[in-house]
Amino acid sequence: MIANLAFMIDRDTDQVLLIHKKTGLGKGKINGPGGKLEPGETALEAAVRELQEELHITPTDLEEMGVLHFQFVDGLALHCTVFRGYHFEGTPTETREAKPAWFPTSAIPYERMWADDIFWLPQMLDGQKFHAWFHFDDDDMLGHHIDWQS
Repeated sequence: MIANLAFMIDRDTDQVLLIHKKTGLGKGKINGPGGKLEPGETALEAAVRELQEELHITPTDLEEMGVLHFQFVDGLALHCTVFRGYHFEGTPTETREAKPAWFPTSAIPYERMWADDIFWLPQMLDGQKFHAWFHFDDDDMLGHHIDWQS
């Protein structure tokens, strides 16, 4: 499966926009907005569409920051492009899929997120680009490797 995640940052308050995921893979967790690519879409086009669908906002400055590769014991493989941005049009609004919430970057609730997030998200928010591989058995992370880009 090919997917994306997008993290919007408010530089004035040093907060990141996350979602309480209400449907699909990761339901009940806090995560960045995102989802699967549709046929013919680029990762960037899909990230913009997902932010529009999930939160009713349109990002104007997304930058590709990295790629996450997930392999699950049950056979699911996920390739996820990660984006970071600072500006968007609209007001983050709850939808059927997601409830938006701003969190200080110093107080991200990693205990309510996927186990891998704490290994790459803080550095990505600070501007570090990466490629990362994670192995999961359901919610349990079995191993990981991260290549930081210079």
